[in-house]
Amino acid sequence: MPITEILASNAQRFPIDVALVEINPRFEPESRITWRDYALMQPQPGEPFRRELTWSDFDKKANRFANLLMTRGVRKGDKVAILLMNSLEWLPIYFGILKAGAVAVPLNYRYTAEEIRYCLDKADCVMLAFGPEFIGRMEEICDRIPKIKHMFYVGEECPTFADSYDRMIGFCSSRAPEVPLTDDDDAAIYYSSGTTGFPKAILHSHMSLMHAARVEQNHHKQTHEDVFLCIPPLYHTGAKMHWFGSFLVGGKAVLLKGTKPEWIIKAVSDEKCTIVWLLVPWAQDILDAIDRGDIRLEDYHLDQWRLMHIGAQPVPPSLIRRWLKVFPHHDYDTNYGLSESIGPGCVHLGLGHIDKVGAIGQAGYGWTVKIVDENGQPVKRGDVGELCVKGPGVMKCYYKDEQATNEVLKDGWLYTGDMAMEDEDGFIFLVDRKKDVIITGGENLYPVQIEDFIRAHNAVKDVAVIGLPHPRLGEIAAAIIEVKPGMTLTEDEVNDFCTGLPRYKRPRKIIFAEIPRNPTGKIEKPKLRSIYCGESLVAQQIEK
Repeated sequence: MPITEILASNAQRFPIDVALVEINPRFEPESRITWRDYALMQPQPGEPFRRELTWSDFDKKANRFANLLMTRGVRKGDKVAILLMNSLEWLPIYFGILKAGAVAVPLNYRYTAEEIRYCLDKADCVMLAFGPEFIGRMEEICDRIPKIKHMFYVGEECPTFADSYDRMIGFCSSRAPEVPLTDDDDAAIYYSSGTTGFPKAILHSHMSLMHAARVEQNHHKQTHEDVFLCIPPLYHTGAKMHWFGSFLVGGKAVLLKGTKPEWIIKAVSDEKCTIVWLLVPWAQDILDAIDRGDIRLEDYHLDQWRLMHIGAQPVPPSLIRRWLKVFPHHDYDTNYGLSESIGPGCVHLGLGHIDKVGAIGQAGYGWTVKIVDENGQPVKRGDVGELCVKGPGVMKCYYKDEQATNEVLKDGWLYTGDMAMEDEDGFIFLVDRKKDVIITGGENLYPVQIEDFIRAHNAVKDVAVIGLPHPRLGEIAAAIIEVKPGMTLTEDEVNDFCTGLPRYKRPRKIIFAEIPRNPTGKIEKPKLRSIYCGESLVAQQIEK
């Protein structure tokens, strides 16, 4: 069943129920009333602080945008890009593209103008919806994107090179367009996060999107009464596919435009959120704010919060143990996935397996997994190999990149590039990215294992371990450490702490610096390598 049918069904079953709420905490009133109460007051001049949309209006806005696209010449299979910050318009635009039979192409809001131009061209996009944050970048390239026939500006004071989204959809029908869709039809192109090079265009079908929704709802048991707090960017599969579980049952979602710990806790309290998906840095920031006394839990209504789940990167077991001390009544789950497997859920820990914290879990609903050696043969339990997944959510291909597709898709299996091992109980532990493995003196070092150990130090906010070139050993492990605000840490103290590791796993170099992460929470190791590997090579030349 095409994913668009769920939206039409929700509009019929729950027409006046709230589907989406957008909160922009930067415009919070000074009084301490709840955000919900504030929305009922007379709005103040300026940008709205809280907006909401019913299921009926959600569906109508999607239909209007679909009809607008079709009046501008969009046909089934055409590619339409989205370049927006999270907002109340994002998802209706996304579903409008799908209802027109077109392929949605969400773009990373951090892309430079040239990266935007590259991605529009790579996906053969014919139209684009963009927001005010991107006017400058679009001005740089608007005369160098010949495939783009129309651009729709979502916001006030429309630039001269685009059409006003708000004005144009007001003239379009709110009836659903009659475009036949099937499970096998192309639905979306998602770009990879770029942590391993320039992003690849990942093509998914309607079957993939529907499977993501069923997986999420099966794993976390969403009901119509659940309220999902969505914080990560919607252009990425992680946020959207977790929301799909609520979408499937017509549950409300809250789009929070900000990641400050106080904003997250207040949103959970005021909007009565029951499910929150966090990235590792946000969970850590919340706990730190509670420890400092910046957040007093007794000031909030949090009893309804039932599930905290986390993913997008390896999760330190020490973080979860610390979380459950503060929130002992929470269910906890971690999810593993890739954009190539339509985001989270192909492997998940499961709500009943808190004793296995540290593992990414077992095969998710409708998925099959295996761990293989360099020849593609399954390894025995306890040995490290490459994790492979198979299921209805595997991508069709890397769009217009047959060679890259053939490298990762083999007999229906997606080779993830992640190194993993399976324990005696059948639970999978992520060891590291295949290309992040450090080979020092012939020994394989897996940075995640070292990072998890160092992160347990109470003065460490974040850590990344990379390999630096070494004339004798080939590579050595370097730990880049970000210290918690207000605390101090020395190289000697880190080295003393690391005596708890086997000698060959101890980092040979300690660097104190900020850890860069992308919008989905992943450490940007290529950026770190470009900084510190270059410095290491220069140092070697000086020594010579």
